[in-house]
Amino acid sequence: MVKRDYYEVLEVSRNCTCDEIKKAYRKKAVQYHPDKNPGDKEAEEKFKEAAEAYSVLMDKEKRAIYDRYGHQGLRGEGFSGFSGFNSSIFQGFEDILGDFFNFGFGDIFGGSKTGRSYPARGRDLAVEVKISLEEAASGINREIQISRSETCPICKGSK
Repeated sequence: MVKRDYYEVLEVSRNCTCDEIKKAYRKKAVQYHPDKNPGDKEAEEKFKEAAEAYSVLMDKEKRAIYDRYGHQGLRGEGFSGFSGFNSSIFQGFEDILGDFFNFGFGDIFGGSKTGRSYPARGRDLAVEVKISLEEAASGINREIQISRSETCPICKGSK
């Protein structure tokens, strides 16, 4: 499924303010909220789409990436549309310097001899949180706890 433009989803202009985004989102949230449209899968999808658009456009960094690279940029594949460019070359960049100082030039130009591969860093976590129609319309701050595994940057083991 092709994602719609976030500005189009919220029906705001590309140079809109955060207040305009918030107002547009609240309108869509009330219109498509599952409590107001029980069993309507299309309304549920539009509600989720509006929430996703809101979360990106309200975050300065994500909005800048989206404005420049679109949906691809938000998936960590900002340059994948250009032929011959592989964004994965930047993964584990700090370890490339470590390889240079520990192993010399051969590892940089010939590839790592250790066969290590590095996971993408900085991936967002997505959590589904149920809120009421009133909370969606007026806004809410809620503290949540998320359990996750991560790789220790020192020993490369799990913690």
